[in-house]
Amino acid sequence: MILIDTGPLIALIDKGQGEVHTRCVAAYEQLTGSLLTTWPCFTEAMYFLSELRGWSGQAILWQFLDRKALHLHYANEAECQRIKVLMEKYQDIPMDLADASLVAAAESHNLRRIFTLDSDFYVYRLHDKDAFEVFP
Repeated sequence: MILIDTGPLIALIDKGQGEVHTRCVAAYEQLTGSLLTTWPCFTEAMYFLSELRGWSGQAILWQFLDRKALHLHYANEAECQRIKVLMEKYQDIPMDLADASLVAAAESHNLRRIFTLDSDFYVYRLHDKDAFEVFP
């Protein structure tokens, strides 16, 4: 399983993203296993897909869930507290809710690989020490 951020979720669906779409599709085709995202990232992707492609773009994202190619992680109370701590720690970047939710989910699931276009994941650390393996 690999974590996926908002950017690739949008780029996989929206051909209007040009080279980013092409790169993300090529990377996705190399993956084995399913993808995991968080509700904040899923919400962001739904919002931007609505703006870019309307319901047709959103429907494709729902299909990822229906096919079990994408799974949603829901933060528990302890993870919500961790998200708050992470946002405070990385406030100089700044870290948004979606990014913090991915770091907390990675820590909960013991995952290091993340499919993202966001260079901030080169800075974020798991359990305050381990680097992410950023993909593509």
